[in-house]
Amino acid sequence: MSTHITRYADGWLAEMLPALRAIVIDGAKGVGKTQTAELFARTVLQLDKKNVRESLEAGYERLYDYPTPVLIDEWQRLPEVWDRVRRMVDDHIPEGSLLLTGSQQSSNLSLHSGAGRIVRLRMRPLSLAERFPQLEKIKLEDCLAGNLPEKLWTESPVTFTQYMQEVVRSGFPDIYNASEKARSLLLDSYIDNIATRDFSAQGIQLRQPETLIRWMRAYAAATGTTTSYNKMLDAATPGEDDKPSKPTTISYREALYSLWLIDDLPYWGEGEDFFGRLKQTPKHFLADSGLEAHLLGLHAEDLARGSADSPHDPEYGSIAGRLFESLCTMSVRTYATVLGARTGFLRTASGTREIDLIVEKDRKLVIIEVKMGPSVTDEDVRHLNWFAEKVGDRVKEKIVLTTGERAYRRPVDRVLVVPAALFG
Repeated sequence: MSTHITRYADGWLAEMLPALRAIVIDGAKGVGKTQTAELFARTVLQLDKKNVRESLEAGYERLYDYPTPVLIDEWQRLPEVWDRVRRMVDDHIPEGSLLLTGSQQSSNLSLHSGAGRIVRLRMRPLSLAERFPQLEKIKLEDCLAGNLPEKLWTESPVTFTQYMQEVVRSGFPDIYNASEKARSLLLDSYIDNIATRDFSAQGIQLRQPETLIRWMRAYAAATGTTTSYNKMLDAATPGEDDKPSKPTTISYREALYSLWLIDDLPYWGEGEDFFGRLKQTPKHFLADSGLEAHLLGLHAEDLARGSADSPHDPEYGSIAGRLFESLCTMSVRTYATVLGARTGFLRTASGTREIDLIVEKDRKLVIIEVKMGPSVTDEDVRHLNWFAEKVGDRVKEKIVLTTGERAYRRPVDRVLVVPAALFG
């Protein structure tokens, strides 16, 4: 069994489980949901095992008798469990009673949403801060509270080459710790299972699994963009007359969403009156930058040298920069989730202004630009300063995440420049 890597979700559960009757941890297969939940559970029911499902189905009342907390792992394998848990919460079971994990959103529309009864936590792959826990952190929580000092100077030992290695390494814990050769085989297996097993489990039969994999590859090439789905389809099936129909590609997208494998970033929908018309299409990301890089056949050395074969979008820039943005975006969303903050992005319809990440809690904002290079120029911060001028005091920090060696505050505009591994 692999060594458990301490997760932000661990601390969140330690704080919240004693105060809540039921919690469900959502996320793609392999992100570490079960490992985290097992740290707290006294009873574990693994519903991917047929005999456990049949035993529970024969007597749901046993859920009241098990030592708590009870972990119901992969609950969607027996969807009726959801309503049983909801009723138990209505019966005022003690706080800290139930944990559920799920790597697939149930398609059963008859199930109650659980709103007001069951609290959800989205778990993502390993963030940069979880990969480099020994480094001193500049905390998002302090940024939102406006508690960072005016003068700041912190150094990071993480090099540009290491960042590119982290981009392709994959944040799925069991894959993260594997050797490079094993990692490639494990990611191949992960993708193959999506196409051959996970889709059929949702009632979707693929005549040509390779078509889905090509569509996922096109999605990976579009990471960090707002490219239309039609353009993705064209990229996935170039020169083919017999393209998948629109309903088919919609079913692909919905199935990947239900497996928590698409993790698009929503647009930040406030302030249209003083920002002008905003582009409201979400920004495309898969759940893991390592999965994206693997689908594209890219290695760390390809990203570091800017391979000529790598996808380049004239509007959105190099794939290396966008994959680094994918890793940073996933990391920041992890930090925001455990703080109860929401994350989005802003892009004007003309494309002339963009804020990569906007984190909001209690109307306080932290705005973030992601830059793959180590140095920061006036040009790099102009959109941050433009946004802050429009919004005013709600903006508590302006930040540029980089691959550089030092965290510092720019003297003129007070923008905080932070090596990405130091942010947590």
